[in-house]
This record gives sequence, C-alpha cells and structure tokens, in this order.
Amino acid sequence: MKIKVDVFGIEQLSKLAQAFAKALNAPKIILLKGDLGSGKTTFVKEVVKFLGCDQPVTSPTFTLLNVYDAKQKIYHFDMYRLSSREEAEAVGFAEYFDKEKLDGIVFVEWPENVEGLIKKADFVVTITKLSDRARRIIIEGE
Repeated sequence: MKIKVDVFGIEQLSKLAQAFAKALNAPKIILLKGDLGSGKTTFVKEVVKFLGCDQPVTSPTFTLLNVYDAKQKIYHFDMYRLSSREEAEAVGFAEYFDKEKLDGIVFVEWPENVEGLIKKADFVVTITKLSDRARRIIIEGE
C-alpha cells in the first residue's frame, strides 16, 4: 500500500491520522521520516489521540522515549540525538523492535540515525513541509 496526500492545516492532518489509527493494532512499528519541523511529532500526537490516549503527547527528543497508555501501549521514540544502532542498543532499545515480544505500537522518529536496529517496519510515514500550513504525507506499508 502507498498513500500520498497533501494536507492543509491541522483539521486535514487530523482526519488522515484518524484513518491511519484505524489500521493499527499491536504489534506495529511505524517509522517517521522528515526534516526538522516537518510535523512528525504532530502526526504522532494526532494518531495517538485516536488510539484513545488522554495524556499530552510531546516530542521525546531529550528523553528519547515516551510511553503512552491507550487502548494499546504506545512507544514513541525520537532517535535524533543518537548516532548509531550500537548507541540505541546500549540504552536497551533493541527489545522494543522484536515483534515477537512487542506489546504495543511503536513510532520512531529519525530511524535513519539507528540504521540496522529495526529489521522490519510495518509502515513508513514520510512528511515533507510544503509551506507553513501544508504537508505532503506519504504512507507506505501493509
């Protein structure tokens, strides 16, 4: 499956996120790609809301991992501050990408910084900033 959508504003992004959330059930691994400020965390925030989470969703840039309780456990990684797969393994992240043991849905921002850590993702979401309000979102996977 490959979906390519241009969204203009948070309302359209929210509708896309709601549709995407309906396709998610554990275990799932979703990689998010895009430049700084493209909207990766905003996309995750909207999807997580539709998965039934009432907690505030924030960027895990400095914590590296945020965990949210919803209908399913949600793990939100930001690998921006890591420089290798080995660094991610040293802090114990490899276990989250073993689909046989995974008990939730994993979102990973900046997966290219830990190349080789994640063997197989279910979806890759690429977000490109077209303007202040417009984004091109490409969803590939299942």
